[in-house]
Amino acid sequence: MAISQKLLDELNRRRQEALAGGGQAKLDARRAKGLMTARDRLEALFDAGSFQEFGMHVQHNCHNFGMEKKVLPSDGIVCGIGLVQGRPVGAFSQDFTVSGGSLGSNHAKKIVDLMKFAGKNGMPVVGVNDSGGARIQEGVESLAGYGQIFYQNVSLSGVVPQVSIIAGPCAGGAAYSPALMDFIIMTRKNANLFICGPQVIKAATGEEASVEMFATADAHAKVSGNIHLVAEDDAHAIELSKKLLSYLPSNNMQEPPHDFTQPITRTYDEELNNIVPSSAREALDVYKVINKIVDNGDFFEIQRDFARNIVVGFARIEGMVVGIIANQPAYKAGCLDIDASDKGSRFIRICNSFNVPIVNLVDVPGFMPGLAQERGGIIRHGAKMLFAYASATVPKITLIMRKAYGGAYLAMCCVDMGADAVYAWPTAEIAVMGAKGAVNVLYGKELKAIEDPAKREEQAEKYRHEYSEKFESPYQAASKGMITDVIEPAETRGALAMALRATLSKRETRLPKRNGNMPV
Repeated sequence: MAISQKLLDELNRRRQEALAGGGQAKLDARRAKGLMTARDRLEALFDAGSFQEFGMHVQHNCHNFGMEKKVLPSDGIVCGIGLVQGRPVGAFSQDFTVSGGSLGSNHAKKIVDLMKFAGKNGMPVVGVNDSGGARIQEGVESLAGYGQIFYQNVSLSGVVPQVSIIAGPCAGGAAYSPALMDFIIMTRKNANLFICGPQVIKAATGEEASVEMFATADAHAKVSGNIHLVAEDDAHAIELSKKLLSYLPSNNMQEPPHDFTQPITRTYDEELNNIVPSSAREALDVYKVINKIVDNGDFFEIQRDFARNIVVGFARIEGMVVGIIANQPAYKAGCLDIDASDKGSRFIRICNSFNVPIVNLVDVPGFMPGLAQERGGIIRHGAKMLFAYASATVPKITLIMRKAYGGAYLAMCCVDMGADAVYAWPTAEIAVMGAKGAVNVLYGKELKAIEDPAKREEQAEKYRHEYSEKFESPYQAASKGMITDVIEPAETRGALAMALRATLSKRETRLPKRNGNMPV
């Protein structure tokens, strides 16, 4: 017996009601402003025709304040799975046209159910945040919903990649779910991310603070460091999320999407020899090095505008996915400071979570000196770098380009901190401190006794040269087994590629424990 047409009509009616969200007028108004709807965003994310929706017919669970009479299609959130570049991904997108995308108990349950499904089946999660916050009419049940989402964020952490897109308002407790995910992408316009708004700040502290000072994409990208990528609009945010996922495995049991069809060649690129400035006092622009050693100069940088003295991001070298961590001497001389340590250590942990090999490009004069750094906890923050590198079990390949002094030499992953291979250019300087500072410590009294300034400087220069020859030369470190090889800059890409291919099968076990106590 054929299915009743009446039943099919009922199903179609309910589907159309869900697809309409808060109504066609609201959908059209958003699109007229250049904004995507909740379903537009998922349609752009997933490969054509691959989206399978979860919970289309879910309704709100509130019977207070007249809510029992209201219809909230899909309870203000669209959830489901689909393919992104051929790989399964779970995603949710809050629908601002339905009760402002407010979160109630069933809204939260849909997110939690999707995340559990993604965790069990080993697929990444992408969440689009666009919500007015907790649904006041549901009271404490809304707060419970946030708690359940946070718990699931932590449960999935290190298991599957989690990407959050901030495409509208995201305030108060809602801001913590994105913060618990691996990456946050935020649109430059129409999006805000904060715990307390301007009115609350003024009421509590008397401070006048506009949202532009602390809640926008630019503020978070440059000042707080809370977000990882800035998108110009919704479509750009979706494209960035796809690009990001292209460097990551679907889960922690898989390898990244390496391309082993590319042959490993010992290339010789003489332009790299010319990148190194003739004077040690002239800053080396590390972007020029990165662009020469990665495939097609394609470097996907993370947190570009935050802590610019360190550069992190994803790339491929001869088809192999890598995470790159590089000092940037063109900014703050490449010193490690509080923000750089936080940025670097978190990126190390992400790479280690998802089996991404790490390539370290070192040109660091030390940790940033200063009262503000000391009082701000540089010891604790710098220790995060040491902890992250020492606990990481993925392949770690280090290239010392020029300066590598003191604790910062250790914090950028030398052989003693677990590097699997360490290469150095002939320009490398490896020591407890630079020659100038060392001579002042070792010969300061003797030099002060020389009355003639010209003779004093002449003698100091002699000592600096002797110190450099004896202690800073990469051959000194190489003679003690601390350097795998001293190479020409021109040989860098080939040397790194060979070391990466040799270490991709690396397996390392550690003492059993619940977790290490990272100095957070």
